[in-house]
Amino acid sequence: MPAVSEFRAGDAVTPRHDWTRTEVEALLDLPLPELLFRAASVHRQSFDPAEVQISTLLSVKTGGCPEDCAYCPQAQRYDTGVDAQKLMETEAVLEKARQAKAAGASRFCMGAAWRSPKDRDIPKVAAMIAGVKSLGLETCATLGMLSGDQAQALKDAGLDYYNHNIDTDPEHYGSIIRTRELQDRFDTLGHVRDAGLKTCCGGIVGMGETRRQRAGFLQTLATMPAHPDSVPINRLVQVEGTPLHGTAELDPFEFVRTIAVARLLMPKSMVRLSAGREQMSDELQALCFSAGANSIFHGEKLLTTGNPDVAHDQALFDRLGLRVMEVTVDAEGHDHGGTVHADIVGQPRSCVA
Repeated sequence: MPAVSEFRAGDAVTPRHDWTRTEVEALLDLPLPELLFRAASVHRQSFDPAEVQISTLLSVKTGGCPEDCAYCPQAQRYDTGVDAQKLMETEAVLEKARQAKAAGASRFCMGAAWRSPKDRDIPKVAAMIAGVKSLGLETCATLGMLSGDQAQALKDAGLDYYNHNIDTDPEHYGSIIRTRELQDRFDTLGHVRDAGLKTCCGGIVGMGETRRQRAGFLQTLATMPAHPDSVPINRLVQVEGTPLHGTAELDPFEFVRTIAVARLLMPKSMVRLSAGREQMSDELQALCFSAGANSIFHGEKLLTTGNPDVAHDQALFDRLGLRVMEVTVDAEGHDHGGTVHADIVGQPRSCVA
């Protein structure tokens, strides 16, 4: 990235995969007006800055997760009031998908609170995916760790996108999760790419990490073999009963900086405001859109944490002059930008698409 004095709004941006932590830290350290200018300029080279993609997630299996993610109210070891539920029946999922399509949906996301699905679970999920795909909807899923054979089976069933987050900086990872190694996440992402699925990968900020560690988190995403097709940036939602409840809240401007640098490092990816939007002011969200965010989760629930409701989001879009990204569903690759979902509620996992 050019020095401040060398940067021009029209400079062509070629995606890089060789970012150093020092370079990313330097971007995070820029004066905020300069950082926003750079991010907005890069954003315009690949996207219409007035368009925002909209998505939501259905939990097909909630609670009872054996892992110890310090942020997650679905972990069975924490007393958070989330009751474990069995995997939904396929027809119940398809009814939700029909409702979503009737409301204008193009992509239907399914999430399950598993460390990893058992092989016997895959045909059940594959039936859901195939059924949703038959309705003319794009499909995505977040189910935990996958083997190569499982990823291929989901691809064969018609899955388009798979979400699997790295959560945080490799240096900070062990302070947040001990039941799964970061390499396990990289292995799953590799299986997903090898199967020809599109990737959705991001993480959570505000978990007590330093700015240097936020730089490491973003650098890790930007130096993957392929940039994630979408990058969800979650702002920690503190849930009583989880170890991170009571963590000092991340400064809002630091969150905006994170969004802006994500846009600079991954110029062609969708950068998504995910968990934590209910706690964000309209002004903070507007800054995030100015910084290059172009996707949000929409609806009353994001997993089991609150999310601004549809009417409020539409009113904010009207005030800012934003519009929902155009939806174009094709019969083959389903490769398009727009995602709109119906009233789908679900789990409190941060691994969201």
